[in-house]
Amino acid sequence: MSSMFDLTGKVAIVTGSTRGIGRSIAETFCEAGAKVVISSRKQEACDAVASELSAKGHEVISVPCHVGRSEQLKTLVDATVEKWSRVDVLVCNAATNPVYGPMHEVPEDAFDKVMSTNLKSVFLLCNLVAPGMAERGSGSIILISSIAGIRGNPVIGVYGISKAAEAGLARNLAVEWGPKGVRANAIAPGLIATDFAKALTDDPVRKARAEQQTPLRRIGEPKDIAGVALFLATDAAAYVTGQTIVADGGETIS
Repeated sequence: MSSMFDLTGKVAIVTGSTRGIGRSIAETFCEAGAKVVISSRKQEACDAVASELSAKGHEVISVPCHVGRSEQLKTLVDATVEKWSRVDVLVCNAATNPVYGPMHEVPEDAFDKVMSTNLKSVFLLCNLVAPGMAERGSGSIILISSIAGIRGNPVIGVYGISKAAEAGLARNLAVEWGPKGVRANAIAPGLIATDFAKALTDDPVRKARAEQQTPLRRIGEPKDIAGVALFLATDAAAYVTGQTIVADGGETIS
């Protein structure tokens, strides 16, 4: 692999990395030489993925974390630093969307849950990791946003608002930490074949309609986002910060 896309010796935390986009990013980082922390809410799921990757010769550890609980975020970072003394790359992928429908029907507690999981947890985790990156003079923070944060949506509006805020957070992190060598960017995926989109991708009619509306004429795969994450994590993106990179097969331009 080109040295520009090499993560050998780097330590990466990937939240929500036991399935879907997060898992694909973790696997891709491992293949690029990184030491990776596998993390999601359930210990069993984390252990299973970590075991699979370890069996392939990769350096990984399993640290379960409910991102909505600040004490567990601290434990996640502390366990990583205790094991490998640093965090070079942070990927904030864990997110939730418990409601589907118009915003005026969203209960207050559901709104709070979306904002706490998708935005507040990211804010807190970045604040835990960025100072250490700054001390070493380098680091990459990658937030997984969404095209739902770029355009309006009649059924996942609150989720979209949280993702728009995440992109804004990336910009401000870039401004605050850039002078210390820390880069921060967001990725805005389009429709990706994960459990999150299962209701749509399992419906042949809706899936065909979505594919027809996308210039590349296909639904995205988790590896499509993992490739963008690898770019942002490595020296290939050494002069890229504060950006939101859209990876949607052209959906938002169609």
